[in-house]
Amino acid sequence: MIYNKEFECLDPQKMHELQLNRICDLVRRVYENVPFYRKRLDDAGIFPDSIQTFADFEKIPFTTKDDLRQTYPYGLLATPKENIVEIHMSSGTTGIPVVDAYTQNDLNDWAEGMARTLAAAGATTSDTVQNAFGYGLFTGGLGVHYGSKRLGAVVLPISAGNTEKQLAMMQDFETAIITCTPSYALYLSERARQLGIDLKGLNLKAGCFGAEPWSENMRKQIEAAWGIKAFDIYGLTEITGPGVAFECEEQNGLHLNEDMFFPEIINPETGAVLPPGEKGELVITTITKQGTPLLRYRTRDITYIIPEQCPCGRTTRRMHRLFGRTDDLLIIRGVNVFPTQIENALIEAYNCEPNYLIIVSRNEATHLDEIELQVEVNETQFTDVVRDIENLHKKIEGIMKSKLGIAVKVRFVAPNTIARFEGKSKRVIDNRKI
Repeated sequence: MIYNKEFECLDPQKMHELQLNRICDLVRRVYENVPFYRKRLDDAGIFPDSIQTFADFEKIPFTTKDDLRQTYPYGLLATPKENIVEIHMSSGTTGIPVVDAYTQNDLNDWAEGMARTLAAAGATTSDTVQNAFGYGLFTGGLGVHYGSKRLGAVVLPISAGNTEKQLAMMQDFETAIITCTPSYALYLSERARQLGIDLKGLNLKAGCFGAEPWSENMRKQIEAAWGIKAFDIYGLTEITGPGVAFECEEQNGLHLNEDMFFPEIINPETGAVLPPGEKGELVITTITKQGTPLLRYRTRDITYIIPEQCPCGRTTRRMHRLFGRTDDLLIIRGVNVFPTQIENALIEAYNCEPNYLIIVSRNEATHLDEIELQVEVNETQFTDVVRDIENLHKKIEGIMKSKLGIAVKVRFVAPNTIARFEGKSKRVIDNRKI
């Protein structure tokens, strides 16, 4: 179902005109209200009146995640703080969060984007959406919540976890749409099988899955296990959360909500804008955001714009499902984790410069991502009593859980067993088949 034909089916030329007008308004607004951007544009010799075409816009410097950290917490506000009604954030490599501040209009746009997302998956006003994304400072749970309400569907805000209750509620409330990470969807299906629950006998018809990388093979697994269509959704906290792009019934690329977000694909090495069909790094400008709008934000996600129009009737451009990232970010059960975060937490617990190796895998039984942290003990600790080692083990795992928000399995290994490198060290082995 197409939720908003006015914008989802807008003539491409008119969409481009709308985007350029909104870009010009945005550049003027941030120049006048955000000192960070005023200086950035002044240093580049760019002024609001300089932006007349998309080619002019491409001269504006990129915004990066480091910029967001350096301006924490309110350095990118483009409106008085009294207009802000909600804050979300995600963690960063340095421990400084990345903040996204919303006005009421921003929340309305967020709800609109997610209503389109859910409608594209087949959700209607008579359906129940079971929202198993986590609620809180991360954006997944509340994004689906706002979108479900905007659509007029019934939302079950169960949040993540509590697997047996999730399955019971699906049966009791005749859930039609499930939203969660794809790995949790597979875990739910496995637990249902163990409990003797026939998932294909439920009222479910579709699932919206995101917040972590997943493959076409994983999609096939989910669809076979549940007897539903599994739709990919895309978003990131820095931009607005989920609702930036979504799959339609064709399941062939994700439609970008172009009236709210202007996408570019760039060569990650040179920064040059690439034509449709060429793979590169996705850059997004938030052309309607009021709270913390971003100019040319480098997402680090690798994809390309699909040149052809979609048979579904939407005229918005589509991006291919993500191929990977240009940085070393790990996405574990929907949580963003950088190896440097693990290192910083380990140093805090271990009180020395450690030798370590991070091994990421996907548990075949539960279908959930797991992290094992192999840590070399030093010569003195290696000969210490078992109790001391156990205490250190618990201390490290406790700090990891507190700092990262996810469980990390710690395994001590003997001294000098982790490889050393003369150049850049290899700290991560990702064994997930995604």
